[in-house]
Parts: sequence; structure tokens; C-alpha cells
Amino acid sequence: MSEQKFGADIVTQSLINHDVDIAFGIPGAKIDRLFERFDHPQAGQKTPKLLVARHEQNAAFMAQAFSRITGKTGVVVATSGPGVGNLVTGLMTATAENDAVLAIGGQVPRKDLNRLTHQSTDSVSLFKSITNYSAEIQDANNISEIIANAFAAANGPKKGAAFVSLPQDVDDAPVSIDALPEVPAAKQGPASLADLKWLAEQIKNAELPVLLVGARGSDDATVEALHALLGDTKLPVVETFQGAGVISRDLEEDSYFGRIGLFRNQTGDKLLSKSDLVVTVGYDAIEYEPRNWNKENTLNIVALDTVAVEIDNNYVPKRQLVGDLAQSLSILADDIKGYEIPAAGKAVLKEMKADLEAASKPTYTPAEAHLNHPLDVVEAIQAHVTDDMTVSTDIGSHYIWMARHFKSYVARHFLISNGMQTLGVGLPWAMTAAMVRPNAKSVSVSGDGGFFFSAMELETAVRLNLDTVHIVWNDNAHYDMVKFQEEMKYGECAGVKFGNIDLVKYAESFGAKGLRVESPDQLNAVLDEAFATHGPVVVDVPVDYTHNYELGSQLIESEG
Repeated sequence: MSEQKFGADIVTQSLINHDVDIAFGIPGAKIDRLFERFDHPQAGQKTPKLLVARHEQNAAFMAQAFSRITGKTGVVVATSGPGVGNLVTGLMTATAENDAVLAIGGQVPRKDLNRLTHQSTDSVSLFKSITNYSAEIQDANNISEIIANAFAAANGPKKGAAFVSLPQDVDDAPVSIDALPEVPAAKQGPASLADLKWLAEQIKNAELPVLLVGARGSDDATVEALHALLGDTKLPVVETFQGAGVISRDLEEDSYFGRIGLFRNQTGDKLLSKSDLVVTVGYDAIEYEPRNWNKENTLNIVALDTVAVEIDNNYVPKRQLVGDLAQSLSILADDIKGYEIPAAGKAVLKEMKADLEAASKPTYTPAEAHLNHPLDVVEAIQAHVTDDMTVSTDIGSHYIWMARHFKSYVARHFLISNGMQTLGVGLPWAMTAAMVRPNAKSVSVSGDGGFFFSAMELETAVRLNLDTVHIVWNDNAHYDMVKFQEEMKYGECAGVKFGNIDLVKYAESFGAKGLRVESPDQLNAVLDEAFATHGPVVVDVPVDYTHNYELGSQLIESEG
């Protein structure tokens, strides 16, 4: 006689049927049978590998990074009440940034749903506004269908998070049915062929067409098609911060013209302002609002995407071409083959290339001899990172310097949160990259403020012996990205100072290696040691942010 199956078994079977091989999370009483199945499966039963984190928010970040890196669905599991509450920031970030995540949250038994019971929370309502799908299972026989629909919603034309609430008595309920098999995802064809022909003519008649490639343009198939197009027809490309890496090394000279994504004073901004045709490719307005890069509202825009655009006062495309991006780009490539940018356009591109190169050169000396210039730190990181490595940047002043100046040549190997600009993602993202890309070092870059939003996960990194280097830009205990913008607006700052923590001792207390750059001439040698070390390393880099004001010297008021 076979062993009795419970709701938890249908959940695990559903996850396996959807090719889930790892689940991140933290256990609790309301969902403990599911965790029991993860760790102690029945004979012959397949279950995802369980990775226990130190905080549910970080577990959600890890699931998000898993999705962004692999293209699969990241899964996070938490218990009821505060457990699911701690998922909010991670799921909000995943939805904003087009990452497919399925969250399964424990819930009180169904009889207690409308009572003031310990940990009873209307979690479905909590997540409705920040996910693509939010539902509660009311019958154990419906577990598989609700999970299947959650997967479908998370992986739609605009990816995002999905939430499923699993009441304790449903998790524990005896069942006799099997989980549904995965239903093949609906596939898009290319955009309208007539519109693609029209776009090809627009490009051929343009003096300076520019492609603006965003988050939805960074999947493997789209990037491959983009590379093929640019290999035949040389067009300039501006990346959003989340589109980083879509231009490979061999295409850099002809096609890479920087990134845009915060202050409107970058080379990419200047190029877009001079273009007579901007083709957005998988661009999401949350990455960098149109009111910034099209402030004067004069640009001629065509949108190429998987979903209809959000129409905006500064984003009214002449046409929307909606469909599978890879197929659309392949058709477009054939239609524009032979096109060359006219001489006047090439002159502008030469000027913009010089501007991009000049922007990466330090123009001042640090205020104090022991401090490191941000561009020197970027250059040192660049010198130690190979194309197979993953770099995850947290949020803070360092993120502006890194997003503008760190070069990445492989899509989704430079991970940036530019939808929500969520503090604390750097370390968990780097840890996930080390798990799924184990043959290459994984790097995170944080400020001393953001690092401590998730620094407890160093224990997880040490426990798993992950090959990670965490580079902390230390500005002597300030939330500096807030500080310098407040000072620009008010002439003073407020609420940005916190206490100093010895980063080296902190790292060592977890069993990680701690290193410190005592003076700028040690920077490369310390990074040499960090990158040569197996296992988690934390590097304390004192940094000079006195010239951050130059970064925001053309700050647009609406971004404040």
C-alpha cells in the first residue's frame, strides 16, 4: 500500500513538474509539512533542493536573482503572518523588474481565516497590488491548478511575482490526486509584419537611429537576435541599467554608447537627444522615466516590446510593435540589411564615443590620502572581473558610479535594481549567482549602509562555502546617496548618519575572510587576494564621495 499523500506532496510535485530545482525560504509552524517534505521526501519522491536563508526578504531576493540569471522561475517559501509580510519588498522588486518569482506563503487553517487568530493575515490582499497573481487555496484538490496558474502569470509577456497562500489545513490535508503536468507556455509570434516593414523603412530613412534596450530585451534569445542584427547593420545602442551587457565585446566599438538610468547627463542621454529615431526594445518606463530621457518631448519614438507600452506624456510612440522580440529583431535585421548611418550621423557618433571615454577618467584627487576615487575602484573591479563572472550591485552612491562606468559584455551578468532601487539586494543576488554559476567568482558591490540590510546572509554564504567577493564602499557610516541629494536640494542633510561597524571583524565573526584597503596604492593587491580566495570574502574600501555632486549636476527636479 502506497504512503498517504498530503497537500504538501501536491505542492512539491507541482514544483517539480514546473522544473523547479531549488526553493529558498524560512520555515514556520503553519507550513512545516511542506518543509518536512523538502528535507525528508518519501522514497522515490522528487523535491526541490531547500536553501534556508536568514531572513525572508533575502530569500525573496535570492529567488529573484535565480529568475533573472537562469530565465526560470524563482521560488520562495515562508510561513504565515510576519513570514509572508517579510516577502513584500522582494516580491515588489521582482514585479517591478520583470523577474518571475513564485512565493508560497503559509496561512492559518481555513476556519481561522476571519478570526483574530495568531498570525492570521489577509495575505492575498497584501500582495494583489504588487504581483501578477495572488490567490489562496481553499481546497486541496485545487492546489495544482492554482500553482499552475501562478506560474503562468509570473511568466507572462511582462514577468513578475505571483503569490499563493497555503492554509495549514490544506498543507496537511490528505489527497488522492496527482499534480497536473506543466502546460507549455503560450508563445508569441513576431510583431505585425507590416509594421516591421514600416519600421525598416523608418530606419533606412533616418540620419541617426538609436536602439534603447531595456530589461525585457536582455533574455538569451533576444540578445542573440540583437547581436545578429548589429553584426550585419551597425546601429548605436544605449542600454538601460537593467539592459546592461546586451552589447558584447566584439560589438562594443560600433554599437555601445553607454547606459541611462538616473541623472540626465550621461552620454546615452546626449545621444538620444540628437537622434531622429529612437527604437525602444523591451524598455520598461520604470527603469528610467520618459520624462527624463525625453524631457523636451521632441523625440521620434517607436516601441518594440512583448507588451503594450504604458502611454505617458513623454512616451507616445508613433507605433507599438508587440510580439516576440527575438523573432521581430530577426525579421527586422533582414529588412534593414545594407543600411549605413549617413556621414552626419557618424560624426555625432564619433563625438559621443569620445564623450563616453572621457567620462571614465578621474578628474580630481581624493579629499584625503587614504580614500579611493570611485572611478579607480570601478577600474580595479573591472580589471579583476572576467566575462563569466557575475557582478551584483546594491543601491547607494556606488551604484551610480558602477551603473555608468562598469562595463559588462554578457547580458544578466551585471545585476542592477533600477525599478525599485531596493537597498540590500547586492549580497543575496551575488550568493545566488555563486550557486547557479559555480564555476565563476561572484561579486557584489555595496555601500556600508546597504550591506548591513542583508549582511546576516554571510552566515548562509559561509555555510554553503560560496565563492563570493563582497566589496563594500565605505564612506564612514552614511546613507550617502540620500545625503548628497539632500545637500543639493537643501544645503544640508538629515537622517543619514549611522554607527560604524568594523567590516573586517564582522566578516571574520561569520567565518568569512575580511580584508581592508588601507591606502589607494593597496587597492589592486587587496583585490588580488580577495579574488584568489575560495569562499566568502568581504573587502572594506574607504571611498571619497566628495564629487558625487558632479554626478547630479543636471538632476531633473522630478527625480528628487
